[in-house]
Amino acid sequence: MAAYTIAEKDSFTVIGLGTELKSSYTDYAGIHKEKSDFWQAVTEDGRLSYLKGIAANEYVFVVNEAVNGKMMHYAGVMAGAGTPAPEEARVIQFPKGEYLVVAGEAQTSEELSDTLTGLAFGQALPEAEAFAYVGGPNAAVEMGQRDGLVYGEMWIPVVKK
Repeated sequence: MAAYTIAEKDSFTVIGLGTELKSSYTDYAGIHKEKSDFWQAVTEDGRLSYLKGIAANEYVFVVNEAVNGKMMHYAGVMAGAGTPAPEEARVIQFPKGEYLVVAGEAQTSEELSDTLTGLAFGQALPEAEAFAYVGGPNAAVEMGQRDGLVYGEMWIPVVKK
């Protein structure tokens, strides 16, 4: 059983640098490797640091979204008012509404994202029987560090059934 809450959120915008995940959605090892390689690249080449420099807050978003039939994965930050997005970035709109929220902590950012995604989609969403995920972007949100651990939340837009 995963602890979760349903929270009302205002709409918000994430500026994200993305990659198309080519592995089958059931190939967890392949997807994990693609995501890991992507995060290593955007960290090493400075693109993630650039995004953090234009962000409205300290949060780092790990966004998954289906776009034109493609499974997309993004490293992103919350956009500030009037923040110019880099040319290669996608402006990702999250709608105002109810979100299933799962909190957690882990040793690394990657472990946090994996853990939150597993808890949210594998346990919390099936348990939240009065709500349904109907698509759209979802995000693992790295919010900071405390006591040597990375902490954050998974945000999944939901609607009442």
